[in-house]
Amino acid sequence: MSRVVRFHALGGPDVLRLEERVIPTPGAGEVLIKVEAIGMNRADVMFRTGRYLEKATFPSQMGFEASGTALAVGAGAHGVREGDAVGVLPGFDISKYGTYGDHAVVPHAYVLPQPQGLTHVQAAGLWMAYLTAYGGLIEAGRLMAGDWVVISAASSSVGLAAIQIARQAGARPIATTLTSAKRDALIAAGAYAVIATEEEPLGQRLQEHTEGKLNCAFDAVGGPQVVDLAEAMAPKGTIVVHGALSSEETPYPLKQALKKSLTLRGYVYTEVTKDPDCLARAQSFIAQGISAGTLRPHIDKTFPLDKVIDAHRYLESNQQFGKVVLTT
Repeated sequence: MSRVVRFHALGGPDVLRLEERVIPTPGAGEVLIKVEAIGMNRADVMFRTGRYLEKATFPSQMGFEASGTALAVGAGAHGVREGDAVGVLPGFDISKYGTYGDHAVVPHAYVLPQPQGLTHVQAAGLWMAYLTAYGGLIEAGRLMAGDWVVISAASSSVGLAAIQIARQAGARPIATTLTSAKRDALIAAGAYAVIATEEEPLGQRLQEHTEGKLNCAFDAVGGPQVVDLAEAMAPKGTIVVHGALSSEETPYPLKQALKKSLTLRGYVYTEVTKDPDCLARAQSFIAQGISAGTLRPHIDKTFPLDKVIDAHRYLESNQQFGKVVLTT
Protein backbone atom coordinates (compact mmCIF):
# COMPACT_ATOMS: atom_id res chain seq x y z
CA MET A 1 0.00 0.00 0.00
CA SER A 2 0.98 3.63 -0.47
CA ARG A 3 -0.08 6.89 1.15
CA VAL A 4 -1.54 9.73 -0.93
CA VAL A 5 -2.92 13.15 -0.04
CA ARG A 6 -6.32 13.98 -1.54
CA PHE A 7 -9.04 16.52 -0.90
CA HIS A 8 -12.75 16.12 -1.63
CA ALA A 9 -13.88 19.75 -1.31
CA LEU A 10 -12.33 23.22 -1.52
CA GLY A 11 -11.33 24.88 1.71
CA GLY A 12 -8.66 25.36 4.36
CA PRO A 13 -5.81 23.00 5.25
CA ASP A 14 -8.20 20.69 7.12
CA VAL A 15 -9.74 19.47 3.84
CA LEU A 16 -6.53 17.56 3.12
CA ARG A 17 -6.73 13.84 3.84
CA LEU A 18 -3.91 11.32 4.04
CA GLU A 19 -5.39 8.18 2.46
CA GLU A 20 -4.13 4.74 1.48
CA ARG A 21 -4.16 3.21 -1.98
CA VAL A 22 -2.56 0.35 -3.84
CA ILE A 23 0.76 1.39 -5.36
CA PRO A 24 -0.29 2.61 -8.82
CA THR A 25 0.93 1.14 -12.09
CA PRO A 26 2.15 3.51 -14.82
CA GLY A 27 0.21 3.48 -18.05
CA ALA A 28 1.48 4.22 -21.55
CA GLY A 29 3.75 7.26 -21.53
CA GLU A 30 3.84 7.41 -17.71
CA VAL A 31 6.52 6.91 -15.05
CA LEU A 32 6.02 5.55 -11.53
CA ILE A 33 8.22 7.39 -9.02
CA LYS A 34 9.08 6.48 -5.44
CA VAL A 35 8.79 9.96 -3.98
CA GLU A 36 11.41 11.11 -1.49
CA ALA A 37 10.58 14.80 -1.19
CA ILE A 38 7.81 17.12 -2.42
CA GLY A 39 8.22 20.81 -3.14
CA MET A 40 5.38 22.98 -1.84
CA ASN A 41 4.24 26.16 -3.58
CA ARG A 42 1.84 28.99 -2.93
CA ALA A 43 -0.02 27.65 -5.95
CA ASP A 44 -0.83 24.59 -3.81
CA VAL A 45 -2.87 26.81 -1.50
CA MET A 46 -4.55 28.55 -4.43
CA PHE A 47 -5.43 25.18 -5.99
CA ARG A 48 -6.82 23.85 -2.71
CA THR A 49 -9.01 26.93 -2.26
CA GLY A 50 -10.20 27.21 -5.87
CA ARG A 51 -8.21 30.34 -6.75
CA TYR A 52 -5.70 28.75 -9.13
CA LEU A 53 -5.81 28.80 -12.94
CA GLU A 54 -6.61 25.08 -12.94
CA LYS A 55 -9.62 23.76 -11.04
CA ALA A 56 -9.71 20.61 -8.95
CA THR A 57 -11.66 17.53 -10.01
CA PHE A 58 -12.75 15.61 -6.90
CA PRO A 59 -11.41 13.59 -5.30
CA SER A 60 -8.33 15.57 -6.21
CA GLN A 61 -4.65 14.95 -5.72
CA MET A 62 -2.27 17.87 -5.46
CA GLY A 63 1.39 18.79 -5.81
CA PHE A 64 3.35 20.24 -8.71
CA GLU A 65 6.84 18.85 -8.14
CA ALA A 66 8.85 16.17 -6.37
CA SER A 67 12.11 14.26 -6.38
CA GLY A 68 12.68 10.55 -6.06
CA THR A 69 13.54 7.36 -7.95
CA ALA A 70 11.92 5.96 -11.08
CA LEU A 71 10.46 2.55 -10.18
CA ALA A 72 8.68 1.63 -13.41
CA VAL A 73 8.38 3.07 -16.91
CA GLY A 74 5.24 2.63 -19.00
CA ALA A 75 5.20 1.74 -22.66
CA GLY A 76 6.32 4.59 -24.89
CA ALA A 77 7.83 6.61 -22.06
CA HIS A 78 11.37 7.71 -22.82
CA GLY A 79 14.15 9.80 -21.36
CA VAL A 80 14.15 7.94 -18.03
CA ARG A 81 15.06 4.42 -16.89
CA GLU A 82 14.15 2.38 -13.85
CA GLY A 83 16.46 3.28 -10.96
CA ASP A 84 17.18 6.82 -12.17
CA ALA A 85 17.12 9.68 -9.67
CA VAL A 86 14.53 12.04 -11.14
CA GLY A 87 12.72 15.29 -10.60
CA VAL A 88 9.13 16.15 -11.51
CA LEU A 89 8.39 19.29 -13.51
CA PRO A 90 5.15 21.24 -13.04
CA GLY A 91 2.66 21.44 -15.90
CA PHE A 92 0.56 18.26 -15.78
CA ASP A 93 -3.04 17.79 -14.56
CA ILE A 94 -2.45 17.91 -10.81
CA SER A 95 -5.90 16.61 -9.92
CA LYS A 96 -4.92 13.38 -11.68
CA TYR A 97 -1.14 13.28 -11.34
CA GLY A 98 -0.36 15.10 -8.08
CA THR A 99 2.92 14.47 -6.26
CA TYR A 100 1.73 14.50 -2.62
CA GLY A 101 2.27 10.85 -1.74
CA ASP A 102 4.72 8.00 -1.24
CA HIS A 103 4.43 7.24 -4.96
CA ALA A 104 3.48 9.36 -7.95
CA VAL A 105 2.60 8.49 -11.52
CA VAL A 106 3.63 11.30 -13.88
CA PRO A 107 3.62 11.70 -17.69
CA HIS A 108 7.16 11.11 -18.91
CA ALA A 109 7.37 14.57 -20.49
CA TYR A 110 7.43 16.03 -16.96
CA VAL A 111 10.18 13.78 -15.58
CA LEU A 112 13.79 14.89 -15.80
CA PRO A 113 17.08 13.47 -14.50
CA GLN A 114 17.92 14.91 -11.11
CA PRO A 115 20.90 17.28 -11.37
CA GLN A 116 24.04 16.07 -9.65
CA GLY A 117 25.08 17.86 -6.51
CA LEU A 118 21.62 18.21 -4.95
CA THR A 119 19.97 16.23 -2.19
CA HIS A 120 16.43 14.95 -2.74
CA VAL A 121 15.11 17.75 -0.53
CA GLN A 122 16.96 20.39 -2.53
CA ALA A 123 15.94 18.82 -5.83
CA ALA A 124 12.27 18.87 -4.75
CA GLY A 125 12.54 22.65 -4.52
CA LEU A 126 14.19 23.14 -7.88
CA TRP A 127 11.94 23.01 -10.91
CA MET A 128 8.87 25.12 -10.13
CA ALA A 129 10.93 27.98 -8.70
CA TYR A 130 13.80 27.98 -11.16
CA LEU A 131 11.80 27.31 -14.34
CA THR A 132 9.36 30.06 -13.35
CA ALA A 133 12.16 32.51 -12.66
CA TYR A 134 14.23 31.55 -15.71
CA GLY A 135 11.31 31.87 -18.10
CA GLY A 136 10.10 35.13 -16.60
CA LEU A 137 13.49 36.81 -16.48
CA ILE A 138 15.53 35.39 -19.34
CA GLU A 139 12.90 34.43 -21.92
CA ALA A 140 10.03 36.87 -21.28
CA GLY A 141 11.99 39.65 -19.56
CA ARG A 142 15.00 39.50 -21.94
CA LEU A 143 17.27 40.26 -18.99
CA MET A 144 20.83 41.16 -19.92
CA ALA A 145 24.09 41.72 -18.06
CA GLY A 146 24.11 45.12 -16.38
CA ASP A 147 20.30 45.45 -16.29
CA TRP A 148 18.42 46.54 -13.19
CA VAL A 149 15.54 44.21 -12.28
CA VAL A 150 13.05 44.41 -9.42
CA ILE A 151 11.75 41.13 -7.96
CA SER A 152 8.62 41.23 -5.82
CA ALA A 153 7.72 38.74 -3.06
CA ALA A 154 11.45 38.08 -3.08
CA SER A 155 11.59 35.86 0.01
CA SER A 156 9.50 33.17 -1.72
CA SER A 157 11.21 30.22 -3.37
CA VAL A 158 10.55 31.79 -6.80
CA GLY A 159 11.81 35.16 -5.61
CA LEU A 160 15.04 33.72 -4.24
CA ALA A 161 15.54 31.70 -7.43
CA ALA A 162 15.00 34.90 -9.43
CA ILE A 163 17.69 36.72 -7.42
CA GLN A 164 20.16 33.94 -8.15
CA ILE A 165 19.24 33.73 -11.83
CA ALA A 166 19.51 37.50 -12.25
CA ARG A 167 22.97 37.45 -10.67
CA GLN A 168 24.04 34.54 -12.88
CA ALA A 169 22.93 36.58 -15.91
CA GLY A 170 25.01 39.53 -14.71
CA ALA A 171 21.97 41.68 -13.84
CA ARG A 172 21.39 43.71 -10.68
CA PRO A 173 18.37 42.52 -8.67
CA ILE A 174 16.38 44.69 -6.28
CA ALA A 175 14.15 42.72 -3.91
CA THR A 176 10.80 43.84 -2.53
CA THR A 177 9.17 42.44 0.59
CA LEU A 178 6.41 43.64 2.88
CA THR A 179 8.48 44.60 5.94
CA SER A 180 12.13 45.02 6.91
CA ALA A 181 12.20 41.71 8.82
CA LYS A 182 13.81 39.82 5.91
CA ARG A 183 16.02 42.65 4.63
CA ASP A 184 19.35 41.25 5.86
CA ALA A 185 18.53 37.75 4.61
CA LEU A 186 17.65 39.08 1.15
CA ILE A 187 20.89 41.06 0.94
CA ALA A 188 22.76 37.90 1.95
CA ALA A 189 20.85 36.04 -0.78
CA GLY A 190 22.25 38.39 -3.43
CA ALA A 191 19.91 41.38 -3.69
CA TYR A 192 21.63 44.69 -4.41
CA ALA A 193 18.96 46.50 -2.41
CA VAL A 194 15.71 45.70 -0.57
CA ILE A 195 12.51 47.76 -0.50
CA ALA A 196 9.95 47.10 2.27
CA THR A 197 6.74 48.08 0.52
CA GLU A 198 4.67 48.54 3.69
CA GLU A 199 7.30 50.91 5.08
CA GLU A 200 8.76 52.71 2.06
CA PRO A 201 7.45 54.33 -1.14
CA LEU A 202 8.13 51.73 -3.84
CA GLY A 203 8.31 54.06 -6.82
CA GLN A 204 10.57 56.58 -5.10
CA ARG A 205 12.99 53.94 -3.87
CA LEU A 206 13.19 52.33 -7.30
CA GLN A 207 14.02 55.71 -8.84
CA GLU A 208 16.72 56.29 -6.23
CA HIS A 209 18.34 52.88 -6.66
CA THR A 210 18.26 52.75 -10.46
CA GLU A 211 18.16 56.45 -11.42
CA GLY A 212 15.22 55.72 -13.70
CA LYS A 213 17.03 52.89 -15.46
CA LEU A 214 14.91 49.94 -14.31
CA ASN A 215 14.94 47.51 -17.23
CA CYS A 216 12.73 44.70 -15.97
CA ALA A 217 10.20 43.88 -13.26
CA PHE A 218 9.40 40.30 -12.25
CA ASP A 219 6.19 40.77 -10.31
CA ALA A 220 4.29 38.19 -8.27
CA VAL A 221 1.87 40.73 -6.79
CA GLY A 222 0.05 42.76 -9.43
CA GLY A 223 -2.44 45.30 -8.12
CA PRO A 224 -1.89 49.08 -7.91
CA GLN A 225 1.89 48.79 -7.51
CA VAL A 226 2.16 48.05 -11.24
CA VAL A 227 1.78 51.80 -11.74
CA ASP A 228 4.82 52.44 -9.52
CA LEU A 229 6.79 49.88 -11.52
CA ALA A 230 5.84 51.51 -14.80
CA GLU A 231 6.85 54.94 -13.57
CA ALA A 232 10.29 53.64 -12.58
CA MET A 233 10.93 51.76 -15.83
CA ALA A 234 13.48 52.75 -18.41
CA PRO A 235 12.31 53.21 -22.01
CA LYS A 236 11.41 49.87 -23.65
CA GLY A 237 11.42 48.16 -20.26
CA THR A 238 9.42 45.01 -19.54
CA ILE A 239 7.05 44.23 -16.67
CA VAL A 240 6.46 40.49 -16.33
CA VAL A 241 3.52 39.69 -14.03
CA HIS A 242 3.55 36.05 -12.92
CA GLY A 243 1.30 36.16 -9.86
CA ALA A 244 -1.73 37.84 -8.35
CA LEU A 245 -1.00 38.10 -4.62
CA SER A 246 -2.74 41.48 -4.45
CA SER A 247 -6.47 41.34 -3.78
CA GLU A 248 -6.95 44.62 -5.66
CA GLU A 249 -7.48 45.18 -9.37
CA THR A 250 -4.39 45.61 -11.54
CA PRO A 251 -4.59 48.80 -13.61
CA TYR A 252 -2.93 49.12 -16.98
CA PRO A 253 -0.48 52.07 -16.85
CA LEU A 254 -1.41 53.32 -20.31
CA LYS A 255 0.30 56.72 -20.28
CA GLN A 256 3.62 55.33 -19.05
CA ALA A 257 3.37 52.44 -21.50
CA LEU A 258 2.87 54.86 -24.39
CA LYS A 259 5.47 57.35 -23.22
CA LYS A 260 8.19 54.74 -22.67
CA SER A 261 7.17 52.00 -25.15
CA LEU A 262 6.83 49.56 -22.26
CA THR A 263 5.89 45.91 -22.45
CA LEU A 264 3.54 44.59 -19.73
CA ARG A 265 2.74 40.92 -20.04
CA GLY A 266 1.39 37.99 -18.09
CA TYR A 267 3.59 34.93 -17.72
CA VAL A 268 3.16 31.35 -16.50
CA TYR A 269 5.80 28.63 -16.15
CA THR A 270 4.11 26.40 -18.74
CA GLU A 271 5.58 28.71 -21.39
CA VAL A 272 8.81 26.87 -20.56
CA THR A 273 7.58 23.37 -19.78
CA LYS A 274 5.45 23.07 -22.93
CA ASP A 275 8.13 24.37 -25.31
CA PRO A 276 10.86 21.72 -25.79
CA ASP A 277 13.43 24.20 -27.10
CA CYS A 278 12.80 26.65 -24.27
CA LEU A 279 12.90 23.83 -21.71
CA ALA A 280 16.25 22.67 -23.09
CA ARG A 281 17.66 26.19 -22.72
CA ALA A 282 16.32 26.38 -19.17
CA GLN A 283 17.81 22.99 -18.26
CA SER A 284 21.20 24.04 -19.61
CA PHE A 285 21.15 27.38 -17.76
CA ILE A 286 20.06 25.75 -14.49
CA ALA A 287 22.54 22.87 -14.76
CA GLN A 288 25.39 25.32 -15.35
CA GLY A 289 24.35 27.31 -12.30
CA ILE A 290 24.11 24.25 -10.07
CA SER A 291 27.51 23.02 -11.26
CA ALA A 292 29.06 26.45 -10.63
CA GLY A 293 27.33 26.86 -7.27
CA THR A 294 25.51 30.05 -8.32
CA LEU A 295 22.10 28.36 -8.19
CA ARG A 296 21.07 26.49 -5.06
CA PRO A 297 17.51 26.03 -3.73
CA HIS A 298 17.04 27.59 -0.30
CA ILE A 299 15.09 25.20 1.93
CA ASP A 300 13.26 26.93 4.74
CA LYS A 301 11.61 23.99 6.51
CA THR A 302 10.64 20.35 5.99
CA PHE A 303 7.57 18.48 7.23
CA PRO A 304 6.83 14.74 7.11
CA LEU A 305 3.97 13.79 4.80
CA ASP A 306 1.67 12.95 7.73
CA LYS A 307 1.99 16.58 8.87
CA VAL A 308 0.72 17.95 5.55
CA ILE A 309 -2.00 20.01 7.24
CA ASP A 310 0.58 21.69 9.49
CA ALA A 311 2.77 22.29 6.44
CA HIS A 312 -0.09 24.04 4.64
CA ARG A 313 -0.83 26.19 7.68
CA TYR A 314 2.83 27.19 7.78
CA LEU A 315 2.82 27.90 4.04
CA GLU A 316 -0.17 30.21 4.48
CA SER A 317 1.51 32.06 7.37
CA ASN A 318 4.07 33.64 5.00
CA GLN A 319 6.79 33.12 7.61
CA GLN A 320 8.97 31.10 5.26
CA PHE A 321 12.15 32.28 3.59
CA GLY A 322 12.52 29.95 0.63
CA LYS A 323 11.07 26.51 0.02
CA VAL A 324 8.85 24.39 2.24
CA VAL A 325 9.26 20.67 1.52
CA LEU A 326 7.35 17.52 2.48
CA THR A 327 9.31 14.32 3.01
CA THR A 328 8.01 10.73 2.79
